[in-house]
Amino acid sequence: MFIHNIFMGKVKTAKQMERHLKGVSNHYRIEILLLIAKEKSITLEGIVEKIKANEKTIGEHTRRLFQAGLINKNYKGRYVEHSLSSYGKTFVSFLKSFQNKSN
Repeated sequence: MFIHNIFMGKVKTAKQMERHLKGVSNHYRIEILLLIAKEKSITLEGIVEKIKANEKTIGEHTRRLFQAGLINKNYKGRYVEHSLSSYGKTFVSFLKSFQNKSN
């Protein structure tokens, strides 16, 4: 099954879409995506501080978001800055519109 992606102009298979959906299917991952969208670029330590969760937990969730293609990692010395990928921006747009629905 193929679905046309209006945001990226490419056709994604159901399997490819599953990868992205699984990547965002956790409340910490949703919080992380929304936070990165707000901050534009943030380190793991910054995410831990803002979300107030265990560093190992947040590290695992950022790893999964990266594997799902939703965030980018930019290595700066001993720190890693996280930013949204183009797919991550698409998901944040969806999450924000979903979050604001009243029904």
